[in-house]
Amino acid sequence: MELPSSGHAAELLRDFIGHWKGITEIAASPWGTARTAEAEAAFTSAAGGYAVVQSYRHREADGTHFEGHGMFTLDRDHGDTLWYYVDSMGRPPSIPVRGTWHEGTLTLDRRTPEGVARHTFRVEDGVLVHTADLKLEGSAGYSPLLKSVFRRA
Repeated sequence: MELPSSGHAAELLRDFIGHWKGITEIAASPWGTARTAEAEAAFTSAAGGYAVVQSYRHREADGTHFEGHGMFTLDRDHGDTLWYYVDSMGRPPSIPVRGTWHEGTLTLDRRTPEGVARHTFRVEDGVLVHTADLKLEGSAGYSPLLKSVFRRA
């Protein structure tokens, strides 16, 4: 995807904007067993369209919940979509994650001391899909971490 000449993230991410509800399938990981959670996400235009604010929350059957909040903006000088993100795991972002687009899918590699979480976002046939695959430090490849499938609320 080409970045809009206006520099507006809301223009580039227009298909994501809105309130979404769905299910998140969480794979077994060092943080827990495989499970499914009810989830919702919202993407809102902000800062005159130069940013899109993201909110995500899921609640598991036992009442456990997780939430994350992000902000997308554009780096027109380098052609990247930037993602600032923090969640209820408590680790603040040190630098924005740089993302690229390929055939309507935004891919972002979020690096932490434990490894890399590769996130993808796409809207296809009115369905928002967010995946995260994890590559822990010292491992050979990526393993599924989560997959969320949403429909507009």
